[in-house]
Amino acid sequence: MLKMRTLGVEKYLINKLTLLFMGFLKEFKEFAMRGSVVDLAVGVVIGGAFGKIVTSLVDDVIMPPIGYVTGGVDFSKLRYILQPADEANEVAEVAIAYGNFINVIIQFIIVAFCIFLVIKGINSLKRKEEEAPAAPPAPSKEETLLTEIRDLLKTKS
Repeated sequence: MLKMRTLGVEKYLINKLTLLFMGFLKEFKEFAMRGSVVDLAVGVVIGGAFGKIVTSLVDDVIMPPIGYVTGGVDFSKLRYILQPADEANEVAEVAIAYGNFINVIIQFIIVAFCIFLVIKGINSLKRKEEEAPAAPPAPSKEETLLTEIRDLLKTKS
């Protein structure tokens, strides 16, 4: 008898947990399928790809001419060595890589400028939509008739 009660409690708990889990899944699905979450996911994927493009632009297109102008300096290799490497004692080099930091700052400026241009374009499109006034509705038959009567009365006077 006690074993049957225990099985009943177990089934009850399993049913409760199943309902809670299903409710949780339903709520998560509603959250994930909201437009803003999906838009955010798309933005993150596109942003990741755009970041790679900007990195290549900075490393392969912008920095080589700047390095040439500055006398062949490769900014990504610039560093301040705090402790030189010692291969005999297997000690790694400790350095502050400020050249890489310069590259990252240039990448940030390019990304920020591109985002500024995109937002500026979106805002200008929104302004154009707001500026376009709605065409006034055509006058009703009654208004047209009253206008004709008014005009006739003006001509008679």
